[in-house]
Amino acid sequence: MKFKKGDQVQIMLGKDRGKTGTINAVLKDKDRVVVENLNMYKKRTRPKRQGQKGETLMVARAIPAANVMYICKNCKRPTRLGARVEGDQKVRYCKKCDAAA
Repeated sequence: MKFKKGDQVQIMLGKDRGKTGTINAVLKDKDRVVVENLNMYKKRTRPKRQGQKGETLMVARAIPAANVMYICKNCKRPTRLGARVEGDQKVRYCKKCDAAA
């Protein structure tokens, strides 16, 4: 997977299509990402003790990595990422403007 925590991405499919956000977590084994304040769902919790009230929490759910696109810092557009070796390091780059990501 070519995404990292902290990358700026745009959601391409789903109820939040077209919105942008920052990646909070990358779930490599499931090929999903969690984007900050997007794909939010309500989670209702039961009261723990007698007399305590239940709560409704807003929780961010993971999105398939195929449904998000990286936003290039150089050209400011959603783009695909490529990988190449420069020297002895593997570097991600923007497929549209060829700048390092």
